[in-house]
Amino acid sequence: MNAASRQLDTRARHLLRSLIAQYIAEGQPVGSRTLAKSSGLDVSPATIRNIMSDLEEFGLVSAPHTSAGRVPTAQGYRVFVDSLLQMQPLGDAEFAQLRRELPTEAATPDLLGSASALLSQMTHFVGVVSVPRREEFPFRQIDFVPLEGGRVLVILVFTDGQVQNRVIAPQRPYAPGELEQVANFLNANFSGMRIDDIRARLLREMQDEGARLNTLLTAVVEVAEKAFQGDGNDMFVAGQTNLMGRQDGADVDRLRELFEAFQRKRDLLQLLERCARADGVRLFIGEESGFAALDSYSLVTAPYGVDNRVLGVLGVIGPTRMAYERVIPVVQATAQIISHALRRA
Repeated sequence: MNAASRQLDTRARHLLRSLIAQYIAEGQPVGSRTLAKSSGLDVSPATIRNIMSDLEEFGLVSAPHTSAGRVPTAQGYRVFVDSLLQMQPLGDAEFAQLRRELPTEAATPDLLGSASALLSQMTHFVGVVSVPRREEFPFRQIDFVPLEGGRVLVILVFTDGQVQNRVIAPQRPYAPGELEQVANFLNANFSGMRIDDIRARLLREMQDEGARLNTLLTAVVEVAEKAFQGDGNDMFVAGQTNLMGRQDGADVDRLRELFEAFQRKRDLLQLLERCARADGVRLFIGEESGFAALDSYSLVTAPYGVDNRVLGVLGVIGPTRMAYERVIPVVQATAQIISHALRRA
């Protein structure tokens, strides 16, 4: 609970909750007379005006110059979410819809792409899902195909069903027999292990073994290092056009900046990586993210993973005037279903 929230008495907290709930529902500044009717408090409009002035002094509401009504600020939304919001778990029907529409038996990229689209569909905002590095998944099998010019086609099959083809250029040409020997060694000794663990174990074995295996291990280490080289994180984004017409005062340039960020992805990925270190749902309102493109928006995220190991983050980007009590449970439930599905990997 922040300092402003601690200074609010019961009536002020009740009025702030009523004002934000009404503003989220209608999108119009809320006046004292309207609030006197909707709040259910037995107080005069003059008393409500005084309380509203106090809320404005605390920085929790502001008065647009074109209206006598008040709208919540980012700080007001923060107080609302942290201490006034009455959260309800996702209903059985909606949870069943998520489970039904997410292809939990599909390869990981298909599952995560579907998750971003479904988050957008259920919230009517933007669904974002970061894609785990391939190094986070155990590999099942590797094969090598020699190409012209000493290059090698690597066929990697992972335990989550994903197949990746990569072309590498080893430091020296390898005969087909050598590549077959390297593949057999990796498949026999490392199938089911994560790539980072394979690298570490290969280096240990190379140090422990004598000259008898050093020739083979040298080839294995070089080829495996290039074959298993990470290709960086990626991100699925769905529903960007849902933000058009929902800026709530944000100018067109700010919306364009956010759309450009969706195209670049790098800055958003860095923000999601910060969220991966959080325990459970994390919420950025307006400028809290430190990411200028999101200054007029909110981001609700939750990590997903297996065995207490975070693999990625999913979330929803929408206007600060969003129904947080609905969006947060959708994000939580989607992360739970994705985590459960990935346990098979």
